[in-house]
This record gives sequence, C-alpha cells and structure tokens, in this order.
Amino acid sequence: MRPTPLAGDAEQGQPIPAEYALRQNYPNPFNPSTTITYELPKTADVRLSVYDVLGREVTVLVNERRDAGVHEMMFDAAGLASGVYLYRLQVSPSGPANGRDSRSGAVQFVQTLRMILVQ
Repeated sequence: MRPTPLAGDAEQGQPIPAEYALRQNYPNPFNPSTTITYELPKTADVRLSVYDVLGREVTVLVNERRDAGVHEMMFDAAGLASGVYLYRLQVSPSGPANGRDSRSGAVQFVQTLRMILVQ
C-alpha cells in the first residue's frame, strides 16, 4: 500500500524565507504519519520524494511548481514496514521568471534527511 500525501499550503501573511530549507520531520520517530516542512525563497519547481534505505522511491509527495513560502506536507506511512526512510527535496528553476528554462534539468537545491517509522 502506498502512502497518501495530504498537501498543506503555505500560510498567508508569513514572511518569505531567505533561503531554501528542508526541515526535520515532526514527530520523529513517527507512527503512522508525520509532517514534513520545507521553505522556498521564490517560486520554484519542487519534487519531494520518500525513499527506503535501499534507495527505492516509496512515494512522491510533491512534484509541481510551488510559490515562495513555508510549505507543510503530511506523510501517511500506513502499510509500510517499520524502519528508516529518507526524504529528499529537489528544487529546480521555475522557468522564464528567473531567466532559466526549467526543462534544462538544472537543479538549484537538493537536501535529504532521515526519518524513522515505528509501527
């Protein structure tokens, strides 16, 4: 069974972050769901994925253009085995607004963190 992501939006009225960041999930360890927070200083194409310790992609939580701000995603790991999982944020330029073509495959920011599922 694949986890079901529940999207959270950036909150209105929050200050725009100064840099890209992927935050530690909360709670950690978790059972069966956890919240993953990431920050974008400008609009960008975002891919947020979860992997098992063998490097196999378990699910993709986000794969779209997101506005600048703080974003939260709920990761529901019901049906997955207990263990260590990795989550990876990859941010790419979002096209003409910043003078680059997002189809070029250029990556602006990548960060991976570890989380522990205890069933």
